[in-house]
Amino acid sequence: MSYITEVLQLVEKRNPGELEFHQAVKEVLESLEPVVERHPKYREHRILERITEPERVLMFRVPWLDDKGNVQVNRGFRIEMNSAIGPYKGGLRFHPTVYLGILKFLAFEQVFKNSLTTLMMGGGKGGSDFDPKGKSDNEVMRFCQSFMTELFRHIGAATDVPAGDIGVGGREIGFLFGQYKRLRNEFTGVLTGKGLNWGGSLIRPEATGYGATYFAQEMLATRNDSLQGKVCTVSGSGNVAQYTVEKVNELGGKCVTLSDSNGTIYDPKGIDAEKLAWVMDLKNRRRGRMKEYVDQFKGAEYKDGVRPWDAPCQCAFPSATQNEIDDDDAKTLVKNGCFVVSEGANMPSEPGAVDIFLENKVLYGPGKAANAGGVAVSGLEMAQNSQFLSWTREEVDQKLQHIMKSIHSNAFRTAAEYGQPGNYVVGANIAGFVKVADAMIDQGVV
Repeated sequence: MSYITEVLQLVEKRNPGELEFHQAVKEVLESLEPVVERHPKYREHRILERITEPERVLMFRVPWLDDKGNVQVNRGFRIEMNSAIGPYKGGLRFHPTVYLGILKFLAFEQVFKNSLTTLMMGGGKGGSDFDPKGKSDNEVMRFCQSFMTELFRHIGAATDVPAGDIGVGGREIGFLFGQYKRLRNEFTGVLTGKGLNWGGSLIRPEATGYGATYFAQEMLATRNDSLQGKVCTVSGSGNVAQYTVEKVNELGGKCVTLSDSNGTIYDPKGIDAEKLAWVMDLKNRRRGRMKEYVDQFKGAEYKDGVRPWDAPCQCAFPSATQNEIDDDDAKTLVKNGCFVVSEGANMPSEPGAVDIFLENKVLYGPGKAANAGGVAVSGLEMAQNSQFLSWTREEVDQKLQHIMKSIHSNAFRTAAEYGQPGNYVVGANIAGFVKVADAMIDQGVV
């Protein structure tokens, strides 16, 4: 039995029922086989066993009062996965599907993603099974205050710096930060994604979508091509999807889809700046559903209960959630002419779908590389906070572009070094792993 197989069996035994975590670990470890064979020190120091085990897992009760005065109880989590190269860094997700397995998968992925950014950040993730949809601002505030009343004792600017994720936007970050400040009696950069007038960074809301687009542009450049004139499909309609559309438009492409949990809109004319502004108002202020789009813009079609992947395109940007592209979706994308996939979401492609992309020479940017722009600018926000400075929009965007170029070149170069040129999965996994693993060896058995 190989070392990789031994560790995979150990992970499944220790973490029963956590299917997303098993999937993420398997995807990473199988691509690490050549580096483990080339460098026996990683086996000698049991790095794979250690890197798949969180340093700390926090789980706690979150009681709160709804607007009718009824007591509600949710469950809160924080997975502090690995701090070998910096304080734990990763988002908080508020969604009914949240449980330990999803957060461990996200925290595990975050370790390698943060390593790739070139910034000093470890990996973590957290959240709750609380659903902010349909809740009043006061209910969300009371929940966030109760959540932070427990979490505050475990985080800090040099310990663990959470950010937003699904269900946690500017409103939630504000409530969380306010309660942290009240409890600790200090103003510090303990959360990222803050408001601009109280420690936030320009480009932070845009960063994940912009970064995924920049990564796609870098992949295309390896074939002397660009996004100019490309038809693109985008899933989701939240922060990542919105700013992916904005940047694709800016770079000369045309996005024809957006979606939410109910269905997909297909607009063959393209979602231009005016239409995108309407979507942003719908989703960010009115908190409506995408089906309203077809009432506003003629020529668009709404497909109930359908994902965007049957629409003809050259580029796809999955920006909604994990496992949203299955084998059939991948086959349809390839059949319809798609040759670029840049993941704005975390692990949105099932393993079989990834295999199909790689077999068909699709330029496939895995989430840990392609969507690292969000956490990269979170790291830049931390840097600004530590210096009590605020950089201009141009400065932050320039740094973001530089980081995405570095991630691409590192993954591209590493894939070639290990005999799999153009395979960004292998390149990103190995490049992210080596930096963290070497730091773990340097720091001893801790």
